[in-house]
Amino acid sequence: MTDITIDLVSDVACPWCAIGYGRLQQALEQLPEVSTTLTWRAFELNPDPDATPEPIVPALCRKYGATEEQINDSQRQMMTIASELGLHFDKMESRYTANTFDAHRLVKWAATHNSQTPMKLALFDAYFGDAKPVGEHSVLLDCVKAAGLDTEQAKQVLDSDQFGDDVRREEQQYQQAGVSSVPAFIINNKYLISGAQEPDELAQAIRQIASENP
Repeated sequence: MTDITIDLVSDVACPWCAIGYGRLQQALEQLPEVSTTLTWRAFELNPDPDATPEPIVPALCRKYGATEEQINDSQRQMMTIASELGLHFDKMESRYTANTFDAHRLVKWAATHNSQTPMKLALFDAYFGDAKPVGEHSVLLDCVKAAGLDTEQAKQVLDSDQFGDDVRREEQQYQQAGVSSVPAFIINNKYLISGAQEPDELAQAIRQIASENP
């Protein structure tokens, strides 16, 4: 058995990050000889805390210089891919842009309870599956409950600035390391795999890295 670490740089508001995680799980099913430790790392697509949430389709049209039809086609394509991975993307076209800083703080807090992944998946499910505003504390606390964590403890975190410095430091670290888009998979603190690669491609890359680092 070969042990590797995977740091998954991602944002709650990034659909390809959820898809990337789903594809990673499929890739790892092909690698029973590899044991992995996954850590979620913070990245914000919309880092302005004062920005007014707006409907996602016109926001993406402006960001990418695309037509509404092109964006809608892209959204539907992602919904199909997500469905095949067992992800809940039913209302992703209805979501609004969101600042996810507090969500990242809760993911950091969840790590202290060995529940980073359940917390992250609950956030993905709320945002893409139910189009809930994941910048709002009430929604975040619902996600905490869905992840099986203590909502009173989480409320104390949200009402404070706990884990804020950790999130900012992590974001700066990966930006300085050259991560400018997500998802980004960093294997053994050394190898970078960018984007939501297909499961077979991910499996091949991880198998190669594992063979070089027995």
